[in-house]
Formats: sequence, C-alpha cells, structure tokens
Amino acid sequence: MDDFSLVIPYRVRVADVNYGGHVANSAVLNFFQDARIAYLAALGDYSELEIGDGCGMILPEAQLFYRAEMFLNDDLQIGVKVQELRRSALVMAYRIERDGVVTAEGTTNLVAFDYGKRKPSRLPVSFREAVEAFEGEGVPSA
Repeated sequence: MDDFSLVIPYRVRVADVNYGGHVANSAVLNFFQDARIAYLAALGDYSELEIGDGCGMILPEAQLFYRAEMFLNDDLQIGVKVQELRRSALVMAYRIERDGVVTAEGTTNLVAFDYGKRKPSRLPVSFREAVEAFEGEGVPSA
C-alpha cells in the first residue's frame, strides 16, 4: 500500500455480506466511498458536497475489479489516491487488501458539480492545490 496516499482500516460488517456469505458487490462501492470521504477530510475542510466555490462532486463512472472474496469480520486496509487531475474532474484509485493480499481494486471518475447551478464546473483552484500538495509530484494532470 506504499503507493497509496491514504490507507484506512475497515472491518467487514453484517450489512456488507450477501446471501453467498461474502462481501456484496455493492458494498465495495461503499468501501470506496468511505475511503474517499476520509481522503477529502485529510485534505482539509472538504467533503463530497463541498470542495470549494460552492461545488461538490458527482460520480458518473466507477470500475471495480474483484480479486478475492471478503468475509464477515475480515480486517481490511483500503488505500486511496488521486490518480489523475483534469480541468473539471479527477480519477481516484482504490485498493483493498486483507493481510497483504489484494481483494479488490478500482477507480472512480468524479466530476466537480455546482449544485446551485445544477451543472458541472471546473475544479476549484484551492481544491486542486490541496490535492497536489497531498499527493506530491505524482499526480498527472490532463
């Protein structure tokens, strides 16, 4: 997990498990969201609804790759980082591990969204600068 900017612990709960006895597909998106919320908080006073200039973020696309089953009470590590910054969007990458073994990974495309105007917007400069400072020089910009 050294290549991830932030890693959070997570213990699998009953609500995360499906009828097959393993973590449900939909729960993994929730794991990604928990990591994303922690990442935004680590940047400063940011949230999914407030990244500056009256903008929040919307998620139009997510990719998930399941590598191994996860089970009730598993202790997981969820890594998150910004993989790419664009004018109005960013791509976040995630990896979930259990005892050093990758169980899932994926990305989410997030678009800056002005909730007052109900339309996409450019990423606020202060938010972009906070991401660049947090990530260091490893964030490609498009």
